[in-house]
Amino acid sequence: MTTKTWLVTGGAGFIGGNFVLRQMQRDNTQIINLDALTYAGNLDTLESIKDHPGHVFVLGDIGDRSLLEYLLNRYEPDAVVNFAAESHVDRSIDAPETFIQTNVLGTFQLLDAARQYWRSLPQERALKFRFLHVSTDEVYGSLGETGKFTETTRYQPNSPYSASKAGSDHLVRAYYHTYGLPVLTTNCSNNYGPYQFPEKLIPLMVHNAINGKPLPVYGKGANIRDWLYVEDHCRAIEFVLDKGVPGEVYNVGGNTEKTNLDVVHTLCDLLDELLPDSPHRPHRNLITYVADRPGHDLRYAIDATKISQLLGWAPLETFETGLRKTLQWYLDNQEWTARVMDGSYMGERLGLEEN
Repeated sequence: MTTKTWLVTGGAGFIGGNFVLRQMQRDNTQIINLDALTYAGNLDTLESIKDHPGHVFVLGDIGDRSLLEYLLNRYEPDAVVNFAAESHVDRSIDAPETFIQTNVLGTFQLLDAARQYWRSLPQERALKFRFLHVSTDEVYGSLGETGKFTETTRYQPNSPYSASKAGSDHLVRAYYHTYGLPVLTTNCSNNYGPYQFPEKLIPLMVHNAINGKPLPVYGKGANIRDWLYVEDHCRAIEFVLDKGVPGEVYNVGGNTEKTNLDVVHTLCDLLDELLPDSPHRPHRNLITYVADRPGHDLRYAIDATKISQLLGWAPLETFETGLRKTLQWYLDNQEWTARVMDGSYMGERLGLEEN
């Protein structure tokens, strides 16, 4: 069986980690996993594959050009899958420079190293090579009460995070149109599932609820997101790598719009069911409303028609089935959350700095 080799960046993070774990279930894929292990990257996520012969972990930064060139020439990957990014809006409000450094300049270094490597390949391998850039629906800005983001929606990023991701998306596009590098871009909606860093809405609410702490809901909780189970997202990336057309963009969404308050209410009700002896039942009583995020986008919604019709992908999980799986995972793996909340992040509110 022919073995594929993929260089995966950010493969110790939430989505990247889930993607790498999926690939290790296959016999024909070798993963070279490059991750800087910043606050959201965690080797605990990869514990089950630490001795897997198909997984090579490399501690390093996508901004390190010499390291990138070494890895590309040493392992000769058939594809680069770029998950590496600073990814939390609140953190980008507090420290935007880090987001520009990683998401824009880092992506540039990765693109340029990949271009150099791709040009060195024999023609047959060069034709099959792919550079897949994983991005976000937040680059499109905020929607009103109707409509959905499509692949041709105009970019209107509203946070330093989304602006940095928009910049990286434009670089990826430019490397296709200028140099012919066979790139693919995916823009996904809000992911949830196992191994998500506890500053994000769902794992933070689960952690706080279990421990009887307040469940902080921004503003009135009316902001709407389209929720996508991480395993479905990973499947979509596999579809795009396998069938996607170079130069094209594919939006990936769960077709599940929920307000933040709806999500928290559903979580609380599931916790009441799964933890019948909890002293904090009903968990809805823990909900507290806090000052809204500066510039908080009202609504995101993805139109995933293109990837569905052209590549045959569709999510397998509903929000209800995916959320139940997610909650059960966090209940069964509380030691994972405890280890990643080891002092570098303790559940504090971020992103209130407006100046």
